[in-house]
Amino acid sequence: MTRPPLPLHTPEWFTADDSTLNVALVYPMQGPAGIFGPTCGACARLAAEEVNKAGGVLGKELRLIEVDGGAEPWRVAEDVEALVASGAVQGVTGWHISSVRQAVAPRVAHRVPYVYTALYEGGERTEGVFMTSETPSWQLLPAMRLLAESRGVRRWFVVGNNYVWPRHTARAARGYARESRGRVCGEAYLPLGTDDFSGVLRRIERADADGVLMLLVGSDAVRFNRAFAAWGLDQRSLRLSTLMDENMLLGSGAEATLDLYSTAGFFASLADQNTMDFHGQYAGRFGLEAPTPGSLGESCYEGVLLLAALVERARALDVAAIGAAADSVSYEGPRGLLGLDGRHVRQRIYLARADGYDFNVLAQLRAPHDLR
Repeated sequence: MTRPPLPLHTPEWFTADDSTLNVALVYPMQGPAGIFGPTCGACARLAAEEVNKAGGVLGKELRLIEVDGGAEPWRVAEDVEALVASGAVQGVTGWHISSVRQAVAPRVAHRVPYVYTALYEGGERTEGVFMTSETPSWQLLPAMRLLAESRGVRRWFVVGNNYVWPRHTARAARGYARESRGRVCGEAYLPLGTDDFSGVLRRIERADADGVLMLLVGSDAVRFNRAFAAWGLDQRSLRLSTLMDENMLLGSGAEATLDLYSTAGFFASLADQNTMDFHGQYAGRFGLEAPTPGSLGESCYEGVLLLAALVERARALDVAAIGAAADSVSYEGPRGLLGLDGRHVRQRIYLARADGYDFNVLAQLRAPHDLR
């Protein structure tokens, strides 16, 4: 049987042999999410180097094969499937939007372990898929509840890109708003790559929203922040995002992030020992001018560590064996000592407020054991 051709961007040095464990690293190199793509790649490479310094995985060198997760979902799925079917990779990880995950998972997750690192809408149950990041019930619910209590937010307007993560998250947000004695008073969904937000801004203004829930990806969120501030809405409505890192703050500009909140399992400004160790390693490897490793890029570091821990614990690459051992897996990284529950990583969740080009962490919303 003829093996499928490898993706065109497979590196020239690539060879598959028994001395290496090759992993497809799928992250955005183009499109709205490309703004934090460089830090995704850097964080994953740093984690792979750390794993290899500690002896590799099952005694093998862990190597990353990069795949552009910013392409059309069907294209990404074809590229990843070609790598898996040819035996070129024995695992998949990385940050990419849910539309890409939904295209990739059914084609490869039953063959190789797939560690998905992006925050997402919840509900992924495909065998062989493991999640390192946040879901709405862990991340958004406590944030909306706290902002209702502390800032009196009762009327929410949702602005999201038009695909599965924003729409499913907004559905959950309607219930969360009701739990906090509020409601969602308007919703708008825009294509990826939108640069004209005037119609949405008029709707937010007419709705007299106390808070805007931003479910926009990367540079779309950057452009929205600028337009929101230019319209003067930052003087009347706070913003809350579950997908906002320091690189996006930098792109938005300090004048466009007044009263902007973010909730995540990691912020670069956290000052605990795990975070400081990570920053020291990152700066030592890539220099002080490297892109800031915010929560989105750092999640790729988590993904590599979890994939290595899963394989080591199972002592095998077989997806069934890895799944059977998953609940006993733990690993330690920038987010602390973490384990799995139902193939999701248990972790602390924080609420932060933008302060120029950084985040001021205000509160811990959930502890690692507080899952529901």
